[in-house]
Amino acid sequence: MAIALDGFDLKLLTSLQGNAALTNAELGQVIGLSASQVSRRRQKLEETGVIRCYRAALDPEALGLTVTAFVGVTLGAHSKENARKFRNMVTAMPEVQEAHTLTGDLDYMLKIVVPDLKALSRIINDELLPQEAVHHVRSSIAMETLKDDNLLPLGG
Repeated sequence: MAIALDGFDLKLLTSLQGNAALTNAELGQVIGLSASQVSRRRQKLEETGVIRCYRAALDPEALGLTVTAFVGVTLGAHSKENARKFRNMVTAMPEVQEAHTLTGDLDYMLKIVVPDLKALSRIINDELLPQEAVHHVRSSIAMETLKDDNLLPLGG
């Protein structure tokens, strides 16, 4: 359920998406509020879950993570237990950057970031395919990333 946000909240969120390291005083200068007003609004946005966390955006290539793959997974046997096992496995894998349940031909789409093709092969062959419920795995390797900012469209 979406919460009601005013123009100041949207400006605050937009500024934080661009640079989460901004202080309340710096944010206040950008959006036209005092540091204490920014602090109260920020705390409310954190408490309501609109702001989930703060993190640094790291460059995968600079860290030797040069392969990004999108891996589609289809389960053979659909049950709550199989879905739970798959979800638990995927959420525990640090290489999986995103995991989505889908409609259509695929049940899941995973974004996986690894150092090389050998590492991708290990994940597919040693972790995904041996799962009892996994019927089919289809991977596509990204040749070039055109956009990777994960900024939500807040309007305005």
